[in-house]
Amino acid sequence: MKRIPWLQPVAALLLAALVLFVSSALLSPIAKEQAEQELQSILSTLLPGADSFTQEAYTGEDEAISAVYKAENGYVIETVTVGYAGDITMLVGVHSDGSISGLVVRDMQETYGLGMKALSDVAFLSQFLWNGTSFTVGENVDALTGATVTSKAVAKAVTSASAFVTGADIGSSATEWGG
Repeated sequence: MKRIPWLQPVAALLLAALVLFVSSALLSPIAKEQAEQELQSILSTLLPGADSFTQEAYTGEDEAISAVYKAENGYVIETVTVGYAGDITMLVGVHSDGSISGLVVRDMQETYGLGMKALSDVAFLSQFLWNGTSFTVGENVDALTGATVTSKAVAKAVTSASAFVTGADIGSSATEWGG
């Protein structure tokens, strides 16, 4: 019997593909559950005192708001605003009175060493906590040095989240150049 030289490598590749497919199918529900648990943990941290959150559909006009999570003592609002180098995704905890209880930048692609400081600069991020419901760079928010556009995007996101809870109108163009 004559052997076909390429049959063994092809069979091995097909077997490996089958194993990967089955593994992925089996692990997918576990990964989804872990992602949901992580989100619930973050939501609880951003809005202390809340035991459970339910996601609500957002049908408003503010393009910065992408998701709304309601709790008994407020909301956590997911926002997406345009920064200097791309979109900035944040989660903002807002008490029922509109005050900011916590915020975290979840995703951004800003300039390293400048706009990227918005991820972890405690002095910058803490300006928003318990300090009102509307934020404007240059008035009640100090911008990150060299990252004015990023700072304005974060301020707009936080203001949008607070405005959703209080019902205020947020038609700001805070992230436009020179705005």
